[in-house]
Amino acid sequence: MQADSRRQEYWSKNLRITAILMALWFIVTFVIGFFARDLNFNFFGWPFSFWVGAQGALVVYVWIIWFYARYMNQLDKEFGVDEGDEE
Repeated sequence: MQADSRRQEYWSKNLRITAILMALWFIVTFVIGFFARDLNFNFFGWPFSFWVGAQGALVVYVWIIWFYARYMNQLDKEFGVDEGDEE
């Protein structure tokens, strides 16, 4: 019974972080991208809408991947399901 509750807690935390990061992905991809064309100012010498589409979104995507991998490694260690140092 205790193993089932631990498994449920692990899965719940996994789904929660996935939902949060997917919401962030949606906001960066669709919301900011849609409204960025109305922001008419230069950002590092480029129009802001171009910068968001060409550079800013990619930086956020890489950050999302890095954060998810780091978070899941910590979660795996917390619940004792990490791969450890296999050499």
